[in-house]
Amino acid sequence: MLHIRIVAVGKLKEKYLKEGLREYIKRLGAYSRLEIIEVPDEKVPDKPSDTEAALIKRKEGDRLLAAAGDKDYIGVALDPRGEMWSTEDLADKMRRWELYGPNLVVFFIGGTLGLSKEVHAVCKAKWSLSRLTFPHQLVRLILLEQVYRGCKVNRGETYHR
Repeated sequence: MLHIRIVAVGKLKEKYLKEGLREYIKRLGAYSRLEIIEVPDEKVPDKPSDTEAALIKRKEGDRLLAAAGDKDYIGVALDPRGEMWSTEDLADKMRRWELYGPNLVVFFIGGTLGLSKEVHAVCKAKWSLSRLTFPHQLVRLILLEQVYRGCKVNRGETYHR
């Protein structure tokens, strides 16, 4: 069974997102071992300088890496500049990760400014969910839904398209 750890910047505040996450956490229980770890976000000024932005991303990145824990994992950075994967691509990657290991996959979700270069450095893959920009809190729900869909595909179970 694949072990999935989602490490994300910031706490979810919106009730509808919390409810959605609870639903997919429940559904995924039959398919994988799942952990979601939230790390504190930094206050971001309205118009941060490049230096301020880099410092904020580094601080948040340090927290993400500390929370990721175990060094023996496959890191996946959720990044709008990453590679676009179909649901079938994700399912195939999940199948290979489970077969060939390590059996722990860590998905990194950055804050408002994205992920630090240090987080990118430990990631074997960079995945863009869409060309659209989503709030980082919503990305968690989209990610869980896609992981669930990938699990269903890998088990040969039906899941509407």
